[in-house]
Amino acid sequence: MNSFKKEAVDYIDKHSNIFTEVSDQIWATPELSLKEYRSAALYEKVLEENGFTVEKEIDGIETAFTGTFGHGKPVIGILGEFDALSGLSQKKGQVKHKPLVPGAPGHGCGHNMLGAGALAAAFAIKDYLETSGREGTVIFYGCPGEEGGAAKAFMARDNIWYSLDAALTWHPEDVNEVKTGTNNSTIQILYDFHGISAHAAGDPEDGRSALDAVELMNTGVQYLREHMTSDCRIHYAITDAGGVSPNVVQDHASVLYMVRAGKVRACVDLLKRVDKIAQGAALMTETSYDRTFIDGTADLVPNFTLENVFYENFKELGVPAYTEKELDFAQKLRDTCPVNEAPGFASTLSDEIREFTAKASKNGTKAMNDFLVPLYHSNAFQAGSTDVGDVSWETPTAQIHVAGFVSGAPGHSWQNVSCGGTTIGHKALLHAGKVIACTAIDLYEDPELLKEAQKEFREKTKSGYVCPIEKDAKPFAL
Repeated sequence: MNSFKKEAVDYIDKHSNIFTEVSDQIWATPELSLKEYRSAALYEKVLEENGFTVEKEIDGIETAFTGTFGHGKPVIGILGEFDALSGLSQKKGQVKHKPLVPGAPGHGCGHNMLGAGALAAAFAIKDYLETSGREGTVIFYGCPGEEGGAAKAFMARDNIWYSLDAALTWHPEDVNEVKTGTNNSTIQILYDFHGISAHAAGDPEDGRSALDAVELMNTGVQYLREHMTSDCRIHYAITDAGGVSPNVVQDHASVLYMVRAGKVRACVDLLKRVDKIAQGAALMTETSYDRTFIDGTADLVPNFTLENVFYENFKELGVPAYTEKELDFAQKLRDTCPVNEAPGFASTLSDEIREFTAKASKNGTKAMNDFLVPLYHSNAFQAGSTDVGDVSWETPTAQIHVAGFVSGAPGHSWQNVSCGGTTIGHKALLHAGKVIACTAIDLYEDPELLKEAQKEFREKTKSGYVCPIEKDAKPFAL
């Protein structure tokens, strides 16, 4: 490890209280997607106080912002998130489900850690640019609404990410690994049907049921499922059934649809077929409807060059270490989770890696997965969606996972909220910051690495980016 990287690691250790306090404050005041007003204000304050130039309401999104330092190229973006999930309130450091405020949000995906770890990286990179005298720019992106709202995708529609030479980020998981592969593209649309109310017994012939339209739409989509490729999924939720009185013809009803496909082009095409079913349902029932675009995300474009750089730094830095007290808590919490006998995405693709991770995790019974999964490159598909995918279509992008949750922890769970507010979460975010900072320093120091990453990026994106965000759509908080 060269002196610049050592300085970056030392910087994060010396200033660790800044980053852990940000994480703890955001953990304690969880806010839902596109409503992260306190969280955004906290980040903006901390960035301004530490020498970053802050720009608020990026792309017209109230809780999106940037913190910029430096000048010239290369320009490296560090992506931070900070939204929570509904209904996941949980007391920290507990091994039983104990909501802090019943029904309130909680950080079940660990975005309190994600943003704070990305912030640590941005601060360490700023220190590197100052002390080294190198030309270059670092931009911390406050990206709201990853869980619903897809701010990064809206930014991609408006070509924001093309200005970067590379983008780096991370996510807390139950394993330490360099993320590879791709995932679902997804689009969400709300269909609000409007009919005519009437007495269901006295004059039903005068009524036009909006609920009938919703039900017919759902039936039509059921038949569509037989005629789409196996990578596609369609989910729905009736958000308004038109009331609770069966003797009234419902004059309003709404259904929220989520359409998924392996590739964003296919997702856009599949949505057109769903739209036609909505039109047909309205025609059959003599109702009308409003269509509201909610959000959409693209599939990820992996960049193996950046994955290599990430892995070399991760390997050199190792993984977080834990105290006996932390491990005792983690084991008790792990015992409430399913057993994942071979953790990590690469374990699903490689027999050799599966054998390694099964042994290292003691077949998934270990409290914390305190090892680094071997490097593995893949274009393989993994279910799930993220608006990081849209960034990856406009600039070379890579991510790591750091163990901030206990082994086998379910995604979006109370167990993640409990763990993410402890010192285990602190260690994950600080370690992620170090790996990201050291990786960025390599990119500043070695122009050939960026050239190679950008060459790979151009080859993989030559088909062109189809943005899932519609032209006139605006971010929408459900």
